Amino acid sequence: MKLIFEQIRTGGDRNFGYLIGDRDAKVAALVDPSYSPKSLVERAEAQGLHTQYIINTHGHGDHTNGNAKAKKLTGARIVAFRGSSVRPDLPVEDGHILELGSFSLELIHVPGHCDDHIMIYVAEQRIAITGDHLFVGKVGGTGTERDARTEYDSLKKCLDRLPDDVTIWPGHDYGCRPSSTIALEKVTNPFLLRMGNIDEFLKLKQEWATFKAEKGLK
Repeated sequence: MKLIFEQIRTGGDRNFGYLIGDRDAKVAALVDPSYSPKSLVERAEAQGLHTQYIINTHGHGDHTNGNAKAKKLTGARIVAFRGSSVRPDLPVEDGHILELGSFSLELIHVPGHCDDHIMIYVAEQRIAITGDHLFVGKVGGTGTERDARTEYDSLKKCLDRLPDDVTIWPGHDYGCRPSSTIALEKVTNPFLLRMGNIDEFLKLKQEWATFKAEKGLK
């Protein structure tokens, strides 16, 4: 039982934060501590883990506003995509491998919702923390058609990279379940069902509020 992986409700707009740890190496990473950094730090400490990293999936304030507190409590380095507004201690590029004890965390750049968005993929354990890129039953919001097209490309990259049995863990509890799998999203997520046709994807983006209401979605 080396892996520690916890999904933690952090307040805000149904935000999720995450704790990833190696019990044998006694090290941990906190992901998007947002509104409750102390609760993530306490969970790590309760299990005898030293926090090495604070990872932000993206630079939006509802995911990063706990950074300063988490860093003060742990002394950990903040990790984010290069050029992120959080000014990370450890800026990363697409495909960067972050070693956490015996586990390798691959950081995959998936812009669209915002330019600096990354997913955290732990391949051996089939875990992907998707932030605000891919939710249960929906995808991240975009402000322009250009952003939506970028997100479409990032979603294709995500689906090409992640096997069907990978579990996805989003940044907010916006769906009918707190987590899902790539396989399940491929057959239930209306956006992923349109990944073969960008015009249909963009149309759904524009009509999402009406579609959601008509289908009784959360």
